[in-house]
Amino acid sequence: MRLNENILLLGKKVVLVPYTSEHVPRYHEWMKSEELRRLTASEPLTLEQEYSMQQSWREDADKCTFIVLDAEKWQAQPRTTEESCMAGDVNLFLTDPGDPSLGEIEVMIAEPSCRGKGFGTEAVLMMMSYGVSKLGLTKFEAKIGQGNEPSIRMFQKLHFEQVAVSSVFQEVTLRLTVTEHERQWLLEQTSHVQEKCYRDGLSVSC
Repeated sequence: MRLNENILLLGKKVVLVPYTSEHVPRYHEWMKSEELRRLTASEPLTLEQEYSMQQSWREDADKCTFIVLDAEKWQAQPRTTEESCMAGDVNLFLTDPGDPSLGEIEVMIAEPSCRGKGFGTEAVLMMMSYGVSKLGLTKFEAKIGQGNEPSIRMFQKLHFEQVAVSSVFQEVTLRLTVTEHERQWLLEQTSHVQEKCYRDGLSVSC
């Protein structure tokens, strides 16, 4: 999505940056994992295909993607590469032409050392806040494999409720409608987040 190509979101635990070609090699290494492909319902791609996918996602108006960086690593040294700080990604898919206020949200903390630290929770909250404030979303859905209990529990803690189970795809669908009360709660949860301009791997002044 072109809308977020120059946006960096700085949280306490994670930094969200646009998915660029710099991130593709590390992302490609992650997706060699059968477990990650199973959890994300992804097909194995060649490195060339991964670069093409990154380009298409950048151009697609229906997909908003951020790479999740470990904020502590990213802030530790000014010359640290983003690739060395990568923890995962978080995505919003605007896949229902009949309802532009609905976004399907996904998060993947692919780096094993970054799991269990709250990275996924903060990344989802930041992405939801971005979706509400910048994309006009008022409803979120998450489709999660039935065996992925940690992810299901995380979304439930973020006020999502289970609305469907698919035995065919072996996944559950959880949904959150952003009422005014939920919107205020979301803004409170992300009040610490700073939005900065992003250019070629750098946080710069707008």
